[in-house]
Amino acid sequence: MNRPLIIGAGIAGSAAAIALAKAGERPLILERSRETGDALCGGFLSWATLKALNQLGVSPETLGGHAVGKVRIHAGGRIAEARVPAPGMGLSRHRLDTVLLDQAIQSGAAMERGVAVRSADATGAETGDGATLAAPALFLAAGKHGLRGHPRPAPGSAARDPVAGLRQRLGAGPALAAMTGDAVELFLFDRGYAGLVLQEDGTANLCLAVHKSRLAEAGGQPERLLEQWRGQSAALAARYDAAKSLGAIDAIGAVPYGFVAPGSNPDAPWKLGDQAACIPSLAGEGMGIAVTSAISAATSWQNGEAAGHWQAGFARRLAMPMAAARTIWWAGESPRITALAVPLLGSMPAITRGIAAMTRVAG
Repeated sequence: MNRPLIIGAGIAGSAAAIALAKAGERPLILERSRETGDALCGGFLSWATLKALNQLGVSPETLGGHAVGKVRIHAGGRIAEARVPAPGMGLSRHRLDTVLLDQAIQSGAAMERGVAVRSADATGAETGDGATLAAPALFLAAGKHGLRGHPRPAPGSAARDPVAGLRQRLGAGPALAAMTGDAVELFLFDRGYAGLVLQEDGTANLCLAVHKSRLAEAGGQPERLLEQWRGQSAALAARYDAAKSLGAIDAIGAVPYGFVAPGSNPDAPWKLGDQAACIPSLAGEGMGIAVTSAISAATSWQNGEAAGHWQAGFARRLAMPMAAARTIWWAGESPRITALAVPLLGSMPAITRGIAAMTRVAG
């Protein structure tokens, strides 16, 4: 096969396919799912991510998400609020993935669904049925799912006390919309947090990152954990009370927050999105990494750069936002620190805006 091969039809895979197709290539996307789902994700697109998507021909108007102009932090009954440096957007993954994949196909990419990939390297992939596909370049965009031979060890506290990702959809309603408004809201707790943002259909996406030790204290039951957190936060409880319905709780275990692919391996594929790095989700820039890594890698391959060399350079590019995100994540998980920090952020919103800018990758 003489076309680039992309593993995964999520944000990073579709964005890479668009970038490659616009450069004259005809990439092939392999996707294990039979249809586009609604991946577990915070659902927040930063201003920098929207700018990167615009480079691919995907405008904010096309996406049609919920406008986000503020960040609001809740911790221990205290609230801090600040404008974000530029408008962002709340958008479901189903909507975003659908738009990007449609754009990729229209741009000239091809896709095969229902194809599980067993292993991959720089020259091709082996599928679950034993078929081998050779390619001039392979772009690994499998999202949070691991692939044999490409470990993603979590550093620091995420290694000592693994982190689970949870997501629940809160049904649309005028009271919920009035409370949340144009803010992405962060609710900080001991060893975990919840992020809430309205999406394109008026529902609210509640996404949680919580350490295994804290989930264990709730008997390993996400429902009990959320009940406990509602008891600790009147604001979170009010949003639950205002929701017209509650969706099922989705979960994914052991998310390697803080991981960055080091690069330099000549036999490795081009690693995109969560395969390139898992920024702590509190920063709200995971989708930015997906889009930015896809555009950058596609351009670098077109220019003849080696995958390992590009990966090492992208890791250096991530150094500052990842360091800032890790620090914020660590501080946000400590009630003693948030008790001091949130009042300060409330009185000096410029600090919050500065932190938001420091953790951006796209742009």
